[in-house]
Amino acid sequence: EPFDWYQRWAGLKDTVVGYVQPTHCVLMLGSGNSRLSEEMYEEGYHNITNIDISQVVTKAMQEKYRDKPGMTYVQMDARSIEVPDQNFNVVLDKATIDSILCGEGSTHNAQKVLSEVSRVLVPNGVYIAISHGQPSYRLTYLQRPEFGWNVQVKTVQKPMMGMTASLSADDK
Repeated sequence: EPFDWYQRWAGLKDTVVGYVQPTHCVLMLGSGNSRLSEEMYEEGYHNITNIDISQVVTKAMQEKYRDKPGMTYVQMDARSIEVPDQNFNVVLDKATIDSILCGEGSTHNAQKVLSEVSRVLVPNGVYIAISHGQPSYRLTYLQRPEFGWNVQVKTVQKPMMGMTASLSADDK
């Protein structure tokens, strides 16, 4: 079943639409079986390359979306992105950097991923990291001089899954 960590397109769209256009070539980092690419595709984003380290999930998604030209799924390790330099206008990362920072060798692996992101972005390209990490902690990885990135922090409302009744003060 599809699963979306953190947020779906409807919750992200207003914040990221100024950075990602339907004509852009988009790399979805650690796509998993999220609906994000599908939802973007439905809104006219037809050049999306999805990569994930899991062969199982990429095969399933290739099958599911085989009728969507321009939306591809490839098994790939984000620490070694097998595409030419300056290949994408936008790299979208929803929870991938968070996952990496929770694992063994986190600092080294995060730097490898971010170096690859920097390499595959076109000049003035945009890396969008959707993260639950504290901005001050993530900024130590993102504001490295070798990337030359202009980093901005935006806040997106957390989705309230299945919450229709208001929460009591104890449940907030």
